[in-house]
Amino acid sequence: MSGRLVVPDERALARRAAEWLVERTRAAVAARGSCSVALAGGSTPRATYEVLATSALAAGVPWGAIDWFFGDERGVPFDHPESNYRLAAETLFAGRPEALARAWRMPADAADAVVAAQTYGQLLADPLDVVVLGMGEDGHTASLFPGSPALEVRDARVVPVTGPLPPLRRMTITPPVIEGARDVLVLVAGAGKAAMLARALEGPLDARTIPVQLARDRMFIVDVAAASALARP
Repeated sequence: MSGRLVVPDERALARRAAEWLVERTRAAVAARGSCSVALAGGSTPRATYEVLATSALAAGVPWGAIDWFFGDERGVPFDHPESNYRLAAETLFAGRPEALARAWRMPADAADAVVAAQTYGQLLADPLDVVVLGMGEDGHTASLFPGSPALEVRDARVVPVTGPLPPLRRMTITPPVIEGARDVLVLVAGAGKAAMLARALEGPLDARTIPVQLARDRMFIVDVAAASALARP
């Protein structure tokens, strides 16, 4: 599914993104009997997870048929404040131990990050049914940062990377995972991302400089502030 949806504000974005996730996870289960989802970290996805977990939409989620993965992770323990796993555990999976048991943490803090990345890449569903992504002001998505060697990787599904800000150790899915996913949802909110979103969606295609362009032809849900620089909102 591809497209571009502009909503009034971050609250509306979280609601519509949660609805989209219900739609696509249900469609995957109806088609194949199960579903695999890779989650993103960050404040915008967090709001979506909170809506999905606490609103009436939760009743529509096929919780028992979904395996949950992560698109990236920081090299911190599972209970660290900056852990994407902890974020999901405190929002999407709060009060749902059975669902949390099917959430496969990305071990970015492992002593041997290379082996851990290879193991996680083998665990990762291929293809993933749904990948949730955000976008940074620099155009990065997951932990694929502008100019990163990971953007050139074609023979691995997950790799350790070094981020530009602490904590430097990270782990991320690679471009083939995003490109091969059945559905990809990109969430973007705030005026601070408007200029980059316009470049990503309407500028020249150069994913090595603007990594979120790996998902340019997928589904974007953005708020009015983030869409303010688009020629075609």
